[in-house]
Amino acid sequence: MRLVVAAIDRVDRSLFGKPPLHDWFEQFELPGRCGRWPTIEELDDLRLKMIQADGIERPRFVVQSVELLNDGLHYEERILRGQLATRENNWHDLLNALVWLRYPRIKHALNLAQCKGIARIGRRERSRAQYAMTHFDEAGAVVLSADPNLIALWDRHDWPALFRDQRSAWGSRIAVQVFGHAILELALQPQRLLVAKCVVLMTDQATIERLSTDVASVRRDIDSRMAERIAAGSELTDPQDQRPLPLSGIPGWHADTDDERFYIDAPCFRPLRPGRRYPSPDWL
Repeated sequence: MRLVVAAIDRVDRSLFGKPPLHDWFEQFELPGRCGRWPTIEELDDLRLKMIQADGIERPRFVVQSVELLNDGLHYEERILRGQLATRENNWHDLLNALVWLRYPRIKHALNLAQCKGIARIGRRERSRAQYAMTHFDEAGAVVLSADPNLIALWDRHDWPALFRDQRSAWGSRIAVQVFGHAILELALQPQRLLVAKCVVLMTDQATIERLSTDVASVRRDIDSRMAERIAAGSELTDPQDQRPLPLSGIPGWHADTDDERFYIDAPCFRPLRPGRRYPSPDWL
């Protein structure tokens, strides 16, 4: 089914005040605060500002034209050469650009690993690791947890306990940072039920609470740690290793999270499949 999202000037502005979209557009001070599409040149100006701020290179945002696509390169190979093909007036590509601005180390690590896979098995085939990386790139999230008991509830898919009974834990003992640009695009349709492909990093409660006071430093830590693990081949090696998390169940992320039946009736809260097991989380 094709995703249909309203033009930038017709999207409900209130969505940009709610998770997971609530901080993306404000952080990067996009022109008109979502009232019009930023140009590719404006996005590239943001890229240069981010490079000046943190010293981390990002590929140059370039218009995806017929001429560009006729260069014979795979999308990932073009990025490795420093060019990110970006469609104008396109939500998916705009949000992908913002993820590059926020998490450049992870994006670079994914790109390099994908290019190594292309060199090894060709452009028409994909390994399980390549599928895992693509799933995370499109629909991924990093979950920080300071409480192993919450992970145990997640292991069992005990959604009412994880989301309803432990409401107070969200933001203090467990928190989510969305990475996948397709998830952000889906969030433009408030009726959609969001499910992310997650990697879990254990940490302490102080780090999670720091998301409300110094979020930039926590994101830098996530960016470095995840990139390190991807480069080492110890993360995103198989799609089955990623934990599905119904983001819509997080208190306040969906209009129905105050309804107890939501965690039982909504189709995103699936039971654990027989034999399904998740890997133990690593540490931030």
